[in-house]
Amino acid sequence: MPQLQLIATAPMGLEAIVARELKDLGYTDMEVENGRVVFAGDLIDICRCNYWLRTSDRILVKMGEFQATTFDELFEGTKALPWEEWIPADGEFPVEGRSHKSQLSSVPACQGIVKKAIVEKLKLSHHTEWFPEDGPLYRIEVSLLKDRALLTLDTTGPALHKRGYRKLVTEAPLKETMASALIQLSRWGPHRPLYDPCCGSGTILIEAAMMAWNIAPGLRRSFPSEQWDKIGSRNWEEAREEAFDAVTDDIPLQLGGSDIDPKAIEVAKAAAKSAGLAKEIKLDVLPASKALPQGDFGCIITNPPYGERLSEKEEVERLLRQFGNLLQQLPTWSFFALSPAKQFEHYLGRKADKRRKLFNGRIECQYYQFLGPLPPRPRQES
Repeated sequence: MPQLQLIATAPMGLEAIVARELKDLGYTDMEVENGRVVFAGDLIDICRCNYWLRTSDRILVKMGEFQATTFDELFEGTKALPWEEWIPADGEFPVEGRSHKSQLSSVPACQGIVKKAIVEKLKLSHHTEWFPEDGPLYRIEVSLLKDRALLTLDTTGPALHKRGYRKLVTEAPLKETMASALIQLSRWGPHRPLYDPCCGSGTILIEAAMMAWNIAPGLRRSFPSEQWDKIGSRNWEEAREEAFDAVTDDIPLQLGGSDIDPKAIEVAKAAAKSAGLAKEIKLDVLPASKALPQGDFGCIITNPPYGERLSEKEEVERLLRQFGNLLQQLPTWSFFALSPAKQFEHYLGRKADKRRKLFNGRIECQYYQFLGPLPPRPRQES
């Protein structure tokens, strides 16, 4: 069977990290594009990538791509694709759409044309005129960009940041995918202490623990494509067993966090407990000015409040100055923070060693990186 073309969608700015994750999982035939990484894989790779990718939003099957400047071209191009190989007679197949810089600019009209074309194709293969759509879900998207139509099947359902461990949320929570990206872009590793002085719902700490113990982030949730006959339960079972066998939960961790908001710490503790990591993460109600992480050569990774309201700006400035004081007390530590604050370095009293533009939702931020010394390498016995 020829390999499938799969797409791992990526938040803006994280495409290279998603590509690196795919490479670490063993995929080599890939192409990095804006907002996605296209790669070759088999049916079981749909399962593996849904379980394992930490910074991607979803895994799509690329059904086809073609020029479409007229509704006739869109209809015929869609009808020519092998929908019958995926969608059974009882499958539910809603169509979503997007259009940018294309002659076919009416998204509802494009969705209707694609739906009609798929129905006509399925009539021929399933020998029926009626589709009840009361079976497994096959969500389809038609995306038009500069008159090129891309048709995909969504295997993921709710986006991959919904790991399943966070039942409660704080105000403006950091997505799990972004938290994982911040960790991967830092110098932190399981052998180093990690602290978050504005931990909110604890997402950075929980994601770090899952990475340290090699826990696949998708293991606690389900996916609509688990019900697809095309993939089959055996592939899902094999991928799940591989993920469970890969867990290494015997590595000692030094993870701690604090927040000035007691409710946030309640939420963080509940999430850590739900993830099975409550004993590994120490959480306290503390202002950042009172935080003093233990150990040497650690990393602070944090997403401090942005102070979008005028009344909050002074509080944020004070917090950033407290970070500067904290760093002076931790000469061997590295500090990483995601913030839209233009004066971040000024208030911290230090120039960042590295900066990287990232988008937290639609908010343009900088990932400020203040690099401390690396821990000494352990001596090798002669």
